[in-house]
Amino acid sequence: MIKIKNIYKSFGEKVILKGVNLTVGKGETFLMIGRSGAGKTVLLKNIIGLLTPDIGSVYIDGVDITQLKKKQLEKVRLQFGIVFQHSALFDFLNVGENVGFFLYQYTKLTKKEIREKVKDTLALVGLEGIEDLYPYELSGGMQKRVAIARAVIYKPKIIIYDEPTTGIDPIAVDKIVSLIEDLHHRLSITSLVVTHDLEVGLKLADRLAFLLGGKIIFEGDKKDLDETKDERLKQFLSGSSGGPIKEMEV
Repeated sequence: MIKIKNIYKSFGEKVILKGVNLTVGKGETFLMIGRSGAGKTVLLKNIIGLLTPDIGSVYIDGVDITQLKKKQLEKVRLQFGIVFQHSALFDFLNVGENVGFFLYQYTKLTKKEIREKVKDTLALVGLEGIEDLYPYELSGGMQKRVAIARAVIYKPKIIIYDEPTTGIDPIAVDKIVSLIEDLHHRLSITSLVVTHDLEVGLKLADRLAFLLGGKIIFEGDKKDLDETKDERLKQFLSGSSGGPIKEMEV
């Protein structure tokens, strides 16, 4: 579903991505890990077409999006659902309007039809009867679930979860993890998870990659991770300040 071939991306003289190669299969849940500032967000922006690599190609479901014109690229972007780190709900819209936002903007469905879809999607994430509430009236965990509902309502092919459990309590974290797993199996969506919470990420992921110094230095499954001899990856997983990765190295 996602194939990245040898992409480089710089901002001025600062090189962020240095020949990244990555493959995410259809229906797979893939975990991206790396230190803050390692380039994970830049990589995500290249994947969804918000940035264009200086060199290399990004294929989404077999289409090289780096070669597309604006209108073609916008159609590809509609294949993505994104759950942002801090939910990014619109404060001035109620829950129903937030969840149905895409349908109001990009379809010709009637308001009644959209309200029904919103109701069904909220039920899917375990939130019923809250359409008329506003984001400030919800807990952090509920806001996350509303954000997930907004991302899945139009049945995208790919969902990107950017730090899906940041800022919520352990009980809410468990609910979000269970929800992501449930939706993955129900909807057969390809999922790309970026998180610093390794326990959460490893519970969700089929495979993972470690980004360091602008390159993917590890890609594999959990068995490969257990057997790795790369001291840099071991240090990151253990959270140790002592090791080959220096404090300022990302």
